[in-house]
Amino acid sequence: MNMDELKGNWKQVKGRVREAWGVLTDDEVDQVEGNREQLVGLIQSRYGKTREVAEKEVDEFLKGQ
Repeated sequence: MNMDELKGNWKQVKGRVREAWGVLTDDEVDQVEGNREQLVGLIQSRYGKTREVAEKEVDEFLKGQ
């Protein structure tokens, strides 16, 4: 899934985002609005991961969508 598809399908994808990263709140996921960089930053801060690890997780997630 590319970035345009992510933004266009965000309402459908955000439920799967919550399943993949259960610590994230509904409000946090809503604020991402399909923005990859915001999602990476959110995962990085909420899970205490490095940016590189968070980016890899998001990229792997998007490949499966």
